[in-house]
Amino acid sequence: MYAERMGMLPPYLFARIDALKAKKIQGGVDVIDLGVGDPDLPTPAHVVEELCRAARDPAYHHYPSYAGMPDYRAAVAGWYRRRFGVELNPSTQVLALMGSKDGIAHVPEAFVNPGDYVLAPSPGYPVYRTSTLFAEGRVYEMPLAAENHFIPVLEDIPKKVAGAAKILFLNYPNNPTSAVTVPGFFESAVEFAREHGIIIIHDNAYSEISYDGYRAPSFLETEGAMEVAIEMHSLSKTYNMTGWRVGMAVGNEEILSGLGRVKTNVDSGVFDAVQMAAISALTGPDDCVQEACRIYQERRDVLVEGLRGLGFSVEAPRATFYVWMPVEDCMSFATRMLDEAGIVVTPGIGFGSGGDGYVRFALTRSTDRIRVALERMEAIGL
Repeated sequence: MYAERMGMLPPYLFARIDALKAKKIQGGVDVIDLGVGDPDLPTPAHVVEELCRAARDPAYHHYPSYAGMPDYRAAVAGWYRRRFGVELNPSTQVLALMGSKDGIAHVPEAFVNPGDYVLAPSPGYPVYRTSTLFAEGRVYEMPLAAENHFIPVLEDIPKKVAGAAKILFLNYPNNPTSAVTVPGFFESAVEFAREHGIIIIHDNAYSEISYDGYRAPSFLETEGAMEVAIEMHSLSKTYNMTGWRVGMAVGNEEILSGLGRVKTNVDSGVFDAVQMAAISALTGPDDCVQEACRIYQERRDVLVEGLRGLGFSVEAPRATFYVWMPVEDCMSFATRMLDEAGIVVTPGIGFGSGGDGYVRFALTRSTDRIRVALERMEAIGL
């Protein structure tokens, strides 16, 4: 009954985790979910208030613009100017998205022909791979190894693969490894893209979740990046708006035009009232973002110290709200955590073959719950 391409798709990792968690909860288990990266912090009050106001206005009850409201695109451009020093033309270099996943899922359809390669990090966000498969492209997994600071070695990509590649996905700060970029890497990526005629899609959804004074850059700050790249961003993690489904793609006009043409044929844009709320987030005070980072950093410190106390080797991340920890067998570890301790963690293999031997913890539960999770781990001998 299903199309053949459906057989190529693995079950979506987080949907499987949700099903296993639900089964435990139905059985009466007090589950501590440190798996899926969905912030437990509320959306800032001024953003919620603007949504309520806009939702009552009949002017916003009609089909929205495919590309996004002019005021929303201007707010995005203003935010990029203030935050990164990147100048964008709101009319041609900003596209509204229903979250960054929306753009990542659709961009290969605009540029990938059957058999073309897409270069995807492994481990990496699963949608890089599934979007490629929907476009009937071939995925080349770029290993992210600890000895290389979880940065792909572009020189190791076979010339034949690079010559047949259309898209290179990058993501720093990185999900799931929480790695940040290293000096010179973005510059080398631009040169690699120029050499091989490749489009770069930089997923920058975690740029605002950082610690210890670190400030993540935009890929578009890199000289020449605007010629070869677009950047996906989202309000989901920055403003605790995962359920609101609003984000942006910015950068090269031609690439955005291709993505926009796909989207005009598959959706009708972002609800205007949500865009109005997003404007209030992007133009409003950022103390809510700073407070979220303070909370995540406190949770990070409790979790990392606790895991080290249990004998695990784990680095304290400088960005994202994930802790990436090496284990002997990620599936066995995750299964035991859920079955014996009622704790959900994400097995690294779900992010690609490069994630085998790791698990990901999400800092999306309170410090009290994290401490309980550590106590349970100690109780079962982990």
